[in-house]
Amino acid sequence: MSAQWKIPKKLKEVELWIHPHGRLVGALFVHLQSARFPGEQQPLEILNEDRPFVVVKRRRPDEVRFYKRSAIVRVEYREDPPLPHEGATALSCQLHMMDGSLIEGTIVKPLPPDQSRLFDLLNDLEEQFLKIDGDDGRVCLVNKAYVVYATQLGGEDG
Repeated sequence: MSAQWKIPKKLKEVELWIHPHGRLVGALFVHLQSARFPGEQQPLEILNEDRPFVVVKRRRPDEVRFYKRSAIVRVEYREDPPLPHEGATALSCQLHMMDGSLIEGTIVKPLPPDQSRLFDLLNDLEEQFLKIDGDDGRVCLVNKAYVVYATQLGGEDG
């Protein structure tokens, strides 16, 4: 393919959990400029696109694969420094996953006051994945289809 037709992208190192295969280390191809925000495209944007497959460059074996988005349980990576979240709602929560894992962290997102509960985020049909910020700079993008139940920490969510 001619270089003039290639879209400039870079690799973002991630760990993916794929159902039923388990953990794999690889990278997502991110655009140098996000279509929605200043700066480069975020992995959450890729996972919440309306496309059934996601392109992943595997480390071992060294190859490019196309994974069914609905089979991706979660994606983890480091975000240094964390993205700014001015005027956003912060919800601390625990997510109990189908594979028995427990994911704890904070969802930080600008939300309208009438849709700022954990319940509202879990039932948002426009986004299949939730971004959970961990305390240590780790980010976990969770496929809501694999959440068995969720609890909000430090407050009620009813």
